[in-house]
Amino acid sequence: MEPLRNWLLPTALSLPNAVILTALLLPGSPPHGVLLPTGLAVALVLQFVALGRRRHDPLRALAGTLAGTVIGTTTAPEHFSNIGAFAALYSVAVRRGGRVTALVTAAAVACGWLPGALRSGSVPVSLTDLAITAALCVACAGLGEARRQWLGGRWAAADRLARAEQDRRRAADTERHRLARELHDVSAHHLTSVVVTVDAARRLGAGRPELVAEATSFAVRTGEEILTALRRLAAVLRDTEPPDPRPVSGRLRDLIAAFGRLGRPVDTDLPDDLAGPAAEAVLAIVREALTNALRHAPGAPVRVRIRRDGDTLGLTVDNDAPRATQARLRATTGLGSGHGVTGMHERAAAVGGDLTAAPAADGGWRVCATLPDHTGPVRPDQPARRHTPRREQRLTDACLMFTAVMVPLFALLSAIVEGALPGDPAGLLALAALLTVHALPLLWRRQAPWAVLCAVAATAWAVPAACASGLVPPAWASLLPGAVVSEAMAAYAVAAYGRHTVRGLGAVLAATVNLVAAMTVTAVVDGVLVLSPADDPVAIGWTALLLLCATGPLLLVSWGVGRAARGRRRRVVTRESGALADTVRRAADEAAAERRRIATELHREVLEHTERMVDRAGTGDLDDVTTEARAALAAMRKLLGSLRGGREEARHAPQPVAADLVELCRTWRAAGRKVTSYGLPRAAEGLPAAVSLAVYRVVEAALGAGDRGPVRITLRRRRERVHLTVTGVLLAAAGPVAERLRVQVEVGEGELTVDRAGTLRVSLPAGDTPDRAVSQEVASSPYA
Repeated sequence: MEPLRNWLLPTALSLPNAVILTALLLPGSPPHGVLLPTGLAVALVLQFVALGRRRHDPLRALAGTLAGTVIGTTTAPEHFSNIGAFAALYSVAVRRGGRVTALVTAAAVACGWLPGALRSGSVPVSLTDLAITAALCVACAGLGEARRQWLGGRWAAADRLARAEQDRRRAADTERHRLARELHDVSAHHLTSVVVTVDAARRLGAGRPELVAEATSFAVRTGEEILTALRRLAAVLRDTEPPDPRPVSGRLRDLIAAFGRLGRPVDTDLPDDLAGPAAEAVLAIVREALTNALRHAPGAPVRVRIRRDGDTLGLTVDNDAPRATQARLRATTGLGSGHGVTGMHERAAAVGGDLTAAPAADGGWRVCATLPDHTGPVRPDQPARRHTPRREQRLTDACLMFTAVMVPLFALLSAIVEGALPGDPAGLLALAALLTVHALPLLWRRQAPWAVLCAVAATAWAVPAACASGLVPPAWASLLPGAVVSEAMAAYAVAAYGRHTVRGLGAVLAATVNLVAAMTVTAVVDGVLVLSPADDPVAIGWTALLLLCATGPLLLVSWGVGRAARGRRRRVVTRESGALADTVRRAADEAAAERRRIATELHREVLEHTERMVDRAGTGDLDDVTTEARAALAAMRKLLGSLRGGREEARHAPQPVAADLVELCRTWRAAGRKVTSYGLPRAAEGLPAAVSLAVYRVVEAALGAGDRGPVRITLRRRRERVHLTVTGVLLAAAGPVAERLRVQVEVGEGELTVDRAGTLRVSLPAGDTPDRAVSQEVASSPYA
């Protein structure tokens, strides 16, 4: 289906030349040589074949059409139609950058104009051909650039939506891991501290009775904090913890002081200006490192160093070898959840940093982290960045301005060549300069459309004034209505980009009256456009009415088209924003559902043991406090294990193959998705296992990317290669799905290309392929 659609345009554009060639070859046609039909046939074939490649390789397509243009205009100048070159130029502008478009536009103008100029030998005719060719080429390039800008905006929106869709799919897992880190903090940094402190008080209570009261108070205070945190988590009152208003540096010093009160000597070297995500990660890593040192190296001194080097924070936490007895070490063994170092790695990676945790040479332990710190004061002397149009937008505006200048010049040059108007080189230069001044404001039509309309209306009097003063021949005044192109583009800009579009209609009508008045004054002064003597008021009125009837509809239509474009843009942007907001909302809902699930699965034993620990601490029974704290730790470890492991289901089904694509498409159709396929399963027969799996995974990932429109799947085998095309999957082509698929397909010695229209094209070898091809699976679709 797609190849058929791709060749419809070349066929349509080749029909005029094919009809002419057929007429030349029919019996009874006028005599001609062999060169004319041969050149026409070669040019026809070149343009037809080249235009068929305009989507895959637009530069080569343009080169082929230009070659056909040169051959056709040289051998059959009066019979050849070179419209195919303009279509190829449009494709280049849509699919390539502004600089490439500018260069190929110049090449297209040269190839389309030079053969005729060398053949004619007349300067006016050559200038007229140049104006026509340049105006058409620049107009095609401008339209292509405008289309490219539109597709670029949709591509960026699709990429945002695809990434939001990916985040939505991972929302449950992300929330589960976040809650696991919270519970780990509760278990590792509170319950463990209670066990260690109470155990020390039990052993040393006979010689230091003050430690018993201190340990009891610490158990009560810490237990109440644990209960508050667990109850908050179980009730799901908030999505995240409320932010601590204290600075990170102050919280970090309080944390270190709390560990120091447990009898742990801690040496610190900390900056006073820690803030931002990197500082929060430092706080969490230091807390984890101190807790691990308390658990595994009781009594050993600890050193905490934080250095700032430009935009980087360097953290080092060192502890010496443990000094406690073997009995105390055995008492603290097994208190942790086993994920402390993993959590530190996750916190460092979350802000883009690196972390290492390994034994030191002296028998201790060392944690080193390097974290990027981009948080800093905002400089008040930095001016706010003003919005400036992109280079492609400036190129499009320049093309429109050039077209507005060339349209009246083309009409004038054509009349001069035909002998209807006298020629005047000086007047021609003056008129070109005045038309340029008249159209120059169009370069700012996006930023200030109202100002552009006013400027165009003001400069509309320049050309009639030049005719009235004799700077431009008065006979040329009859062609001045061609300058209305600038007013039409300004009217479009007001409706498409300006505020108060309803008021813009009144401004457009005022600009129309202004232009009609300017041309009517010229008619009165020169006596060219009036229908009867210039001193007859009725004739002047009829002239103004005719001019109004000629220019008014054009400006009104331009305003209407601009408003329609504005409405379409708003609808598209609203739809894209709505889809993005809906995806974000669903991600929040799924995360909330996961929180509710975890809250219901939160072991009641954790809360019960913690409540009993607080009660026992209030009575001063340290043995029961230790028992309940260890029981709460055991229950917490069990819950953490389930959260870390996730809800992955074991799959023992055989690996899918390309032949299963039919069933996959049927499943999506049953889910309400419009999926059409071509070439299945005939092209999938006999494929190697790795290639067959690759084809299946690509289709599965494309269908599951989140698009909701119709999808077309085409599978073909040609010359020992498998060609897969999936259209209608913009989120798969623009988002991270395509990034993963590209890596996996390249590993399988294949090629993947994407189109901004939402098309994935995959080419894989149909012969023996390495088994590593597409070994990493992408996210499966929710229906398969």
